[in-house]
Amino acid sequence: MTPPPYTGRFAPSPTGPLHAGSLVAALASWLDARAHGGRWLVRMEDVDTPRCVPGADQTILTQLAACGLQPDKAPLYQSARGALYEAALQQLITQGRAYPCGCTRQDIAQAQAAAGHLRERHGDLVYPGTCRHGLQGQAARAWRFLTQAGTLQWTDRRLGPQSQDVQQQVGDFALRRADRLWAYQLAVVVDDAAQGISHLVRGQDLADNSARQIQLQRALGLPTPQYLHTPLVLGANGEKLSKQNGAQALNLSDPLAALNLAAAVLGLDAQAGLATDALRHWTQAWAERYGH
Repeated sequence: MTPPPYTGRFAPSPTGPLHAGSLVAALASWLDARAHGGRWLVRMEDVDTPRCVPGADQTILTQLAACGLQPDKAPLYQSARGALYEAALQQLITQGRAYPCGCTRQDIAQAQAAAGHLRERHGDLVYPGTCRHGLQGQAARAWRFLTQAGTLQWTDRRLGPQSQDVQQQVGDFALRRADRLWAYQLAVVVDDAAQGISHLVRGQDLADNSARQIQLQRALGLPTPQYLHTPLVLGANGEKLSKQNGAQALNLSDPLAALNLAAAVLGLDAQAGLATDALRHWTQAWAERYGH
């Protein structure tokens, strides 16, 4: 069977300009696409509209261009794709794989405490399945995905074999939030399939999402891309560098200097001269490491 043509993507949230950590993910995804002779797309993940900053999308595109990272098609914006997400939700409802939820965060915390444990994962409480069998008189606030029991296994191209029991470790996760915004997990799965994403390269902090997304892909009858999760840039506090913990916008007065810092995180040698020559060299090195 002939594998699908390579299509990769970089999917920033336009909540501010790119920083050193986001350039690592952008560079890695671009190199992987070029090493495979494939397409590289940019998708603006702007479904969380209250957090988006006007004009940040254009700033990001300008920053990428300054580094020589040009997408092969015009960017796609998630904020314009609500109809597709709605169709996917309705499909899951019809299949019995999505249900309405009336729980608040406080409700979830109380249910966990009553059960004798308060499980929290990356700042989110593990959902105990309270509304799986009905709203029990509460008004519907959100829609959740009915996860399947058992350990899901997959292979990351860099991290190797991975596994997670989504139902036990995460719980039934949101598809549409209580504020009526579409949840990240549903939007990313729908858009990756719609754009034909065959290889997904992103930061290691997102590796934990993979099992949830694979369950969603299978429920919706969508293909699962190959995954590769890159090392993270850490802030002074030892946590992932992000806008939330004070990451500064990229200084692109010398694009090659910024690219060299990103390449170093990926284990690639620093280059001198022109950025275009550096990108060509790194593409070859990446192909030798991850080209199969």
